Amino acid sequence: MSYHWNWGVLLSPVSTGEPSTYLGWLLSGLQLTVAVSLSGWVLALVVGSCVGVLRTMPHRGLAGVAAAYVALYRNVPLIVQFFAWYFVVPELLPSSAGAWFKQLPPHLQFLSTSILCLGLFTAARVAEQVRSAIEALPRGQCAAGLALGFTQWQTYRYVLLPVAFRVIVPPLTSEFVNVFKNSAVASTIGLIELSAQARQLVDYTAQAYESFIAVTLAYAFINLTVMCAMRWIERHTRLPGQLGGA
Repeated sequence: MSYHWNWGVLLSPVSTGEPSTYLGWLLSGLQLTVAVSLSGWVLALVVGSCVGVLRTMPHRGLAGVAAAYVALYRNVPLIVQFFAWYFVVPELLPSSAGAWFKQLPPHLQFLSTSILCLGLFTAARVAEQVRSAIEALPRGQCAAGLALGFTQWQTYRYVLLPVAFRVIVPPLTSEFVNVFKNSAVASTIGLIELSAQARQLVDYTAQAYESFIAVTLAYAFINLTVMCAMRWIERHTRLPGQLGGA
């Protein structure tokens, strides 16, 4: 193999004249990846929980709207959604709102679009997890809550959701990990996150193996951290008699 390995390139000053090294580029991309992914996950968890609850409501109109949301976001490729949110949606907004978005600094445009798109895409998947968990619970739990005088929303909040969320911690772990991996698609609209920084490093140094091995290790570290944290949460929130309970 004629490839010349040079791990020291990561510590070399960048050739653009910035006061940084190529490793600094990767670390800045890592920080942006974590920030976008965590922000998108918070949005996904909030929106997905609401949509998942609406899918199990007896009101057909609300359940239909929630089902349409899930069908739309699950059946359109993520990269198409990124392009739609960045290029199409600003043109469909009222002229004042569209002009305001276009006047933002490019970095903020990329960042806000990435968080919104990634969060709403993942929310559709979270919604299905929440719906499945609620529907898997014994019907008597809902009836018991209503018999105690709770309203429909109070029954969900105090009876159904506390149990449902404990049941779906394992599948939510997979969705949480997927958020970090899917954040790489944000580079297609210009966000210089971890994978984009890796490609930029290759363009400037031609050291492709070192760059992408470093990025692979970074993604592996993030995902292992997420899985360990979620496993800790699962272990400390499981209920006896439920899935995974002692």
